[in-house]
Amino acid sequence: MNLNSIPAFQDNYIWVLSDEQGKCLIVDPGEAAPVLKAIEENAWQPVAILLTHHHDDHTGGVKALLARYPDLIVYGPQETAGKGTTKVVHEGDAVVILGHEFSVIATPGHTLGHLSYFSFPYLFCGDTMFSAGCGRLFEGTPAQMYQSFQKLNQLPEETLICCAHEYTLSNLTFSVAILPEDMHLTQYYREVKELRAKNQKTLPSNLKKERQINLFLRVNDIDLINKINTETTLQHPEERFAWLRAKKDSF
Repeated sequence: MNLNSIPAFQDNYIWVLSDEQGKCLIVDPGEAAPVLKAIEENAWQPVAILLTHHHDDHTGGVKALLARYPDLIVYGPQETAGKGTTKVVHEGDAVVILGHEFSVIATPGHTLGHLSYFSFPYLFCGDTMFSAGCGRLFEGTPAQMYQSFQKLNQLPEETLICCAHEYTLSNLTFSVAILPEDMHLTQYYREVKELRAKNQKTLPSNLKKERQINLFLRVNDIDLINKINTETTLQHPEERFAWLRAKKDSF
């Protein structure tokens, strides 16, 4: 399988997974034009679309793609039923595309119906887990997002984090401000800063790396707990996750 990321809007990535015959799966096509261009350039044959949630920057290109390829199957959560989804899926479902079985994982937080899709090593997690960060809570609660992170953290460390935005540098800028003496954070911050200066991508990440540099996966880390304790005492990891998300919102 070949993994490709198509830039869209200011910082979105539309993921495309293709096989050796050129058949492909498209994830969260927020706009159709760059996808249609890539399809033509690579001689791809689209067979399906996966949608993680209902926001327009993830679904806006679906109807134009369906107009061009009416046989496409569009999988998505119930909240995307009006955005072109032809097959609503739920947690625990398994979707077979290009000979690969994708597990459907409910990951509410960013939106209430947000889904992620996993077929080793690929995790398409939309706006749930970003490299070094997590999605903004537009509809869900910090506790819901914390539980979503716990689910994703159960996956193998080699899992590729195919999230939907190039937010790594801004997330690391925040993380270094929280834990400025953390060597994992400061070193990776320098690496990512160099990559972005050359307009190079930082994705996909992998879960092994995220366990080192994503503070939202490190809410039981003693250094982070000590940092939080300089302001308040929070006994539960969900509370520390909420503290971190609130800090990021106002950063």
